Amino acid sequence: MKKNILIGLAAGVTALLSMSALAAAGVADYAREKKWADEVVPGLVVGDPVYLQTPRGHHKFLTLFTPAAGTAKAAIVVHGLGIHPDWGMVGTLRTELSDRGFTTLSIQMPILAVDAQSEAYPPTFPEAAERIAEAVAFLKGKGYKQIAIVSHSMGSRMSHVYVSGTPDPAVKSWASLGISVGDYTALKLPILDLYGDNDLPPVLANAAKRKQSFAAAGSRQVKIGRADHFFTGREGEMVETVADFLNATLK
Repeated sequence: MKKNILIGLAAGVTALLSMSALAAAGVADYAREKKWADEVVPGLVVGDPVYLQTPRGHHKFLTLFTPAAGTAKAAIVVHGLGIHPDWGMVGTLRTELSDRGFTTLSIQMPILAVDAQSEAYPPTFPEAAERIAEAVAFLKGKGYKQIAIVSHSMGSRMSHVYVSGTPDPAVKSWASLGISVGDYTALKLPILDLYGDNDLPPVLANAAKRKQSFAAAGSRQVKIGRADHFFTGREGEMVETVADFLNATLK
């Protein structure tokens, strides 16, 4: 029995070390992504599941495509840490922006183990940027010529990597919600920096720096009163602010 217990402990330690190594290498937890997809897709009411494929590892990832009739404008919705493309406020954004005339494509971003902290995520950012690029290519293939990125929290940090590189010319603007670090220096597209006045401390602490770093005309910073990091109870104001920005920057 003691031998079996030791073998079990060794196997558990090996599994933990393997997960740590994958996180350190920036490898997403694809099994956890599949679990999310298996839960989300059967209950989907609005939009259609579409699987796109990344060049890195040829991994297929879930997106939720919600077309709006008669428009060439689209928004790629990028969720935050460890969740899925129909979660909470993300699902609200993807469906209600579609109701307001913008086709949406909400995409599954790389996620790590349930207990992974935000500090573990930067190695996944290159794959995250690839997924956004694949989403842009998909929308362009459908005829959308005016594309915005709408991202939240960790998804905003991931989106920052994409727009800081060489974004596709079809990407005209970026709504950055609840970003906790960094600034927008040298970014040439209009940016909406949106956060709540009860947001997370790092989001609040860097707000002035972010506003001062705007380089492109049409950029704006908006703080929603009595809103937390997830805009709980203020989802209507969140959607309206994002929609107004998209109307102003997607022509």
